[in-house]
Amino acid sequence: MKGLKAGQVPLERALSKLGIASRTEAREWILAGRVRVNGMLRKNPGFGVTPEKAIIELDGKRITRVQSRSFILHKPRGVVTTRTDEKDRPTIFSLVADLHLHLIAVGRLDWATSGLLILTNDTKLSDWLTNPSNQVQRTYLVSVRGEITEEKLDHLRKGLVDAGEVLQADQIILRKSSGKESHLTVYLSEGKNREIRRMFDALGHEVIKLKRVAYGGLELGELPLREYRELTTDELLKAFPGAPIRA
Repeated sequence: MKGLKAGQVPLERALSKLGIASRTEAREWILAGRVRVNGMLRKNPGFGVTPEKAIIELDGKRITRVQSRSFILHKPRGVVTTRTDEKDRPTIFSLVADLHLHLIAVGRLDWATSGLLILTNDTKLSDWLTNPSNQVQRTYLVSVRGEITEEKLDHLRKGLVDAGEVLQADQIILRKSSGKESHLTVYLSEGKNREIRRMFDALGHEVIKLKRVAYGGLELGELPLREYRELTTDELLKAFPGAPIRA
């Protein structure tokens, strides 16, 4: 980034990387004069710091990286994954408010989609899981209106262009098909915005139910709707080989 030396990041990013706040919250703290770096008050969110070397204080107390913690949540329909919502709809963070942790939703699910959602306070892990180059596969159960034919499946497998983007599933399995509706399992690795809904809309089939049941090697299993559970280090290591898992 312009103006930063090698190894430096903006102060607001350094605070968020410590797992205690979002960059928006960190920026507000800095502008309010609550943050010191190496004993000096810093009110510029873009001030360059080397996280491994800097002594950062908030309200006079030194900040250290929090323990890495990750959870799996069974997200219901009708809940958004943003921290706040302009339409005042409920957010997934209200379901984990009792944890009193600053968590990041990994791989958003839209309002009408249910299923497996990973929440973590580890920004490095979140970045790795959502980086398309790591090809972390997601598995979805999909129900659409109308009959899906093999010809239409071939279109999905070859890829469709929508709004200038190529939409293509890794694999699609047709489980059941009738004139009324069809049921499929779809595997994706990139996770473009509303990709599955856009794919089927392009074929003239409305998605009526969408549920994510796996993310990498992590499966939703029998976790009840609206409930969450903490993931162990061993689970994460097994589910995501090569990911930067911190004990």
